[in-house]
This record gives sequence, C-alpha cells and structure tokens, in this order.
Amino acid sequence: MQSDSHSSDRTLIPRKTLFGNPDRVSPQLSPDGKRISFLAPVNGVLNVWVGPAENPDLAEPVTQDTGRGIRSHSWSYNNVHILYVQDQDGDENWHLYRVDLTGGDIKDLTPIEGVQAQIQQASPKFPDQLLVALNDQNPQFHSIYRINLSTGDRELIQQNDGFAGFITDEDFNVRFASRLTPDGGNEILKPAQGGGWDSFLKIDMEDALTTSPVGFDKTLRVMYLVDSRGRDTAALVAVNLDTDNHTVIAEDQQADVSDTLIHPMEKTVQAVAFTYQRKAWQILDQAVASHLEYLSTVAEGDVEVISRTLDDRGWIVAYLLDDGPVRYYHYDTEAREARFLFTNRKALEGLTLAKMHTEVIKSRDGLELVSYYTLPVDSARQRTVRPDEPLAMVLLEPIRKLLTPERLSRRKR
Repeated sequence: MQSDSHSSDRTLIPRKTLFGNPDRVSPQLSPDGKRISFLAPVNGVLNVWVGPAENPDLAEPVTQDTGRGIRSHSWSYNNVHILYVQDQDGDENWHLYRVDLTGGDIKDLTPIEGVQAQIQQASPKFPDQLLVALNDQNPQFHSIYRINLSTGDRELIQQNDGFAGFITDEDFNVRFASRLTPDGGNEILKPAQGGGWDSFLKIDMEDALTTSPVGFDKTLRVMYLVDSRGRDTAALVAVNLDTDNHTVIAEDQQADVSDTLIHPMEKTVQAVAFTYQRKAWQILDQAVASHLEYLSTVAEGDVEVISRTLDDRGWIVAYLLDDGPVRYYHYDTEAREARFLFTNRKALEGLTLAKMHTEVIKSRDGLELVSYYTLPVDSARQRTVRPDEPLAMVLLEPIRKLLTPERLSRRKR
C-alpha cells in the first residue's frame, strides 16, 4: 500500500498504520442516548471507553485490560452496565463481564473455570437481566441461564441435551431449538405439548449457510427468516407462527440478503440490504427513506447503521470506504443532522489510497461473476477504471462455498 500525494513522490505506509490497533472503533449509543461507548487503546491495549454522547472527546476508559485487549462490547438496557466477553490467553473459554458505570465495579458474571459463555438474549423488558448460554454441564452443548446483572445470580431455564443452540425472544421464552442433521443440513424444532420437541423447519445441506432466523416482530407471533430454500438467492421471509404462512418481505434476483434495518422497539422491518456489486438498501418503511437518502449525501462509502437508541432519535452511522478509514457519525433523526465523530484510524486520513473497482464478468457457462479490482494509484489519469498501460495482475479466486451444485443448477434453469 502506498501514499501518493504526487506520483513522483511515493512513500510506503508503515504496517502499524494499516494493521495496528485502531484509534477508536465500534462506537455504541446507550439505549437512552445519553452516553457513547467505544473501544480505544490504553497503554497499547484495547479497552472500553465511555463519555457523553454530545462530546466523545470527554470519554474515559472504564475497563483495565492489560492482556489481549477487549474486542467487542455492548450496553445493557438499564443504561448503567457495559457488557463484554474475555478469555484467557486465547483458550476461547469466554467469561462474561459487566462494568457498573455508577461505581466502576467490574464483575465476572460467569466465574466458572473451563466454561464458555455466550450472550443469548437481551431485552428492554428485562433491563437488569440477560440470557446467557453456558456449556457448564456438557462442554459440547450450551444450556440457557437467566442472569441478574447486579448480583450475578443465575437460574437455569433450558437444559441442553444435544442441540446446536436455541432461539429465544424478548419475553425470555425459548421458542425453538436447532440441531444438525446427518446429511449436513439443519433442523429447527419447537417445544411439543407435554414435553419434547416437534420438527418445525428442515433445511437441506445446500441451504444451511443461507437460511436462518433473524428475530421476531413485536407480537412475537411472526418470525423473520432469511430463506434460500427453493430459490436462487436468499430472501427475507415473515413466518406466521400460528398459520405457518410464509410471506416474502424482500428479495433480489441477483444477491442474498446481507443486512436488515429493524425498528428497535416496534420490531418492524424498515429496510433490507442486498450486496451485488455494492451494498444497496431496499426501502420497506417510508419512515426511514428520507433518513437513508440524507445519509447517502453526508459522506462517501457504504452506509452502515450500527447503533440506535430505543426512542430511535439517535443513530451511530459508519461509512465504509475502500480508500480511507471508517468514518463515524452521530445522526439525530428528528433534526435530520449528522455530526462527525471520528475515524477508526486517524493516521490514514489524508493519505491517497487505491480505490476498488467492480466488474461483472460473464463466465463460460453463462453465469455472471461479480469481480473487484484495484489499480496502483499512479497507473491511470484522474482515477479512471482502466490503466494507461498493461499491468501485472495478482488474482485471488475465493472459494464459492455458498454456491453448492444444487444452487448452481437452480441458477442455470
């Protein structure tokens, strides 16, 4: 990678600038919108910082990790607890920790040696509690516990005797279980009357990577499902759990669902993204149409909404660029105003990096191959998509793991 403010004056960019710790990354708004959190280094180690939403520069670190660093975090719905997971020296036995912002106390909520914790479900209906999956009874299977964030008290609510996992809702009910089938597929099961489980949904091997539940509507009687079964591409489908009726919400003939925008409280699907050459949003709710239209004018890059307050007034929006650092903005949906926060790597600001171009190539068997290429920054005048002269090429051919023979045969029909 090269900086090229002038084509005759090229300087190498240090690896640390590209691959070292980011300056600030993963910003999140508290559910009430009053505070902002993000990951940033403390003595070279990533930790969680918290400050006022209106002035992130006043943020201070609230964790004191000195080892491998904290890689992800989230807010509890009570607005006073930060949650994060951490293992010891890469053993992948993740413990769940919470930070009490009122006093700074850090508590291990899963203090069991040799056990891996996974956050299963958070809910605004139970702001002081959390569902957590623990493999404390059998290292192969995670059972579901209800944990009090203040005391750490936990209650077993679902024993796991052989399932890959469970699907829960915001009422903290276990709605479905999933298990792998011998042929490489997946099966979703629902609780049966009188105990046990009944089959609800079978997913063959060719669709197992592109078919999965993504949540429920506000009534909890409709499940949203990304579904590629019997289709060329994965669509977003609403499944009425009372009638078993399946309704397509959004689809694209060229690409699978890549993202969804769901209202934080109403649980309505407002927009669905599909990524063919570049990410594009399909608007379903006109309430967000003007927001996304305005945000597309604020900065260059693919728009990602990465955090929303419960009242939906505050958003954190990220702009992903192919030739610069990630840019983060705080967006006020009522004022329709986006305020720049920071980039993830300040050292990359102002450097001239090479852009990524896209091209659709027709293959010999008639399929269209979406391809991407990057040219050296001084190889073409005014950043055109073709170089001034032939160049050597490095070709990366990714494994097409999602296009199984069965799905390929569908596309050819």
